[in-house]
Amino acid sequence: MSSLPAGWYKDPADTSTQRYWDGEGWLGKALPADATPPDGPPAVEPDPPAPEPAPAPVQPAPQTFATPPQPPQQAPPAYGPPPGWGPQHQPPPHGWQPPPGTQPPAGWQPPPGTQPPPGWQQPPGTQPPAGWQQPPPQWQQGQPTWAGQPPHAYLYPMPAAMPHGLPLAGLGRRLTARLIDIAAVLLLNIVVNGWFVYQYWQDFNPILQDYMRQLEAGNDALVAEPTARMQTLSIAIVLVATLLWLLYEAPSTANSGQTLGKRAMGIKVVPVESTAQLGFGRAFTRWARLGMWTLFWWCGVGLVIQFFASLSPVFDQRLRQAWHDKAAATVVVAVPHGAQPTVPANSPGGPQ
Repeated sequence: MSSLPAGWYKDPADTSTQRYWDGEGWLGKALPADATPPDGPPAVEPDPPAPEPAPAPVQPAPQTFATPPQPPQQAPPAYGPPPGWGPQHQPPPHGWQPPPGTQPPAGWQPPPGTQPPPGWQQPPGTQPPAGWQQPPPQWQQGQPTWAGQPPHAYLYPMPAAMPHGLPLAGLGRRLTARLIDIAAVLLLNIVVNGWFVYQYWQDFNPILQDYMRQLEAGNDALVAEPTARMQTLSIAIVLVATLLWLLYEAPSTANSGQTLGKRAMGIKVVPVESTAQLGFGRAFTRWARLGMWTLFWWCGVGLVIQFFASLSPVFDQRLRQAWHDKAAATVVVAVPHGAQPTVPANSPGGPQ
């Protein structure tokens, strides 16, 4: 299922019209682009009425002429039917079907290729009429005969997505941008978090040296116990690292959609529905689905989840949305350096 919300959007096949997107495909007839669409999906159009039969031409009345009287004639002798003669049943015309509630005449068979009407069930203890054919395997009583994708206006394969007229960012460019951002956050941690790391090393180094000496002496039953100060410093280091990542990524994504790495690679984070700024709330939601797992690095779970979250765009062939993109309803597009998308907000399908 695509993550694009249902609503009226410009038609990628004809951008001068707009159609209704139900989350899986386009429905209903196209409307002009400048027309005001209804609030919900388009109404289902009834089937066109069957054409009325043309009236039979009026035949002129035959002219009568006075005939002279004829002499009376004797009636021919009455003859009875031969022995064993009975009324013969003529077959009905091709395509004829008995009216509801009546029995077909003897010898009647349904036209080839016809199926029983929806809801029809064979009466108990009766046999189907001669010539009746079994329905296909995918046919179900009261259900449409198509299977799989519903008959939308566009069947798969779908055209390439162009959010707001811009191509989706490539996976290689997104990975490179993420590595640049990781290097930038690591540099911030060296500057800001370096003091806490140094204090942690001051307590950890004597424990490590003592452990190595006892190991060389042949003492196998060794247990290295961290000090209370080391436990406090480890919590502080993780909290500071998480806060630095948040302050680095969320404000820049909220204002311009680009971090240092994204700006260097020419990609940008934009909302699915418009080209407006994300705002801090949606930018924080997008970051939190990935960055908050830093708090769980101590048990290894955080690193595993962040690894798979970074790979998640590979499994979305339609919009290449990562898990944090789906949470904030955003997409990552490729833009020229320094350019801003100017396509109207109601055009998710493609350029004008």
